[in-house]
Amino acid sequence: MTVALAFDIYGTLIDPHGVVDELALHVGERAQEFSDVWREKQLEYSFRRGLMGRYENFPTCTRQALDYSDSLLQTGLDESARDALMQVYRKLPAYEDVPASLQALASAGFRMFGFSNGVADAVSGLLQHARIDQYFEGVVSVDAVATFKPDPAVYRHFIEVAATDADNCWLVSSNAFDVIGAVSAGMKAAWLQRSSSVVFDPWGIDPTRVIHRLDELIQEISI
Repeated sequence: MTVALAFDIYGTLIDPHGVVDELALHVGERAQEFSDVWREKQLEYSFRRGLMGRYENFPTCTRQALDYSDSLLQTGLDESARDALMQVYRKLPAYEDVPASLQALASAGFRMFGFSNGVADAVSGLLQHARIDQYFEGVVSVDAVATFKPDPAVYRHFIEVAATDADNCWLVSSNAFDVIGAVSAGMKAAWLQRSSSVVFDPWGIDPTRVIHRLDELIQEISI
């Protein structure tokens, strides 16, 4: 069977810190600090909601994390600034290595899916904006099962949508929690270590492969 690749979106294909330029218009030199807090809280809120069984979709988590960041850093964003930042989040850029890497993988015959905590229409919009949507068979969102990565239900859902078996599915993600979740669910996983300063969680659950740029993936996975 053809290998099915499940690409995480935020932090793997799409740069969540692509909002920094817009942030700089509102908070000046604190833009990167704000972006870091925003991203950290966005993920934390998804984890907490998944554990509590109090699901709200990823845009809600993102907006609430934005509000938290503004309160914590006392940056005084008004409603129009918050709305503008949320709009930028729907048009974040792809990392520079992404288009050519996806083209090579598509040419090699891999099946490729977007696989995200984000809602399907937002993810599809990001892929279209980055001009990489043509490489994907579809978008698989956690919204369909009303929980978040790394809940095992999310990975089972992907396997069902891909209509294959777990051993034939590879997650590709820069997020260690996502990789551990996929491996725990029986999938294979490539961890994309985009920065040497990022370390993998020492849980004894290792990625199947480690890559440092997306264009290394094709050398690591056989069709």
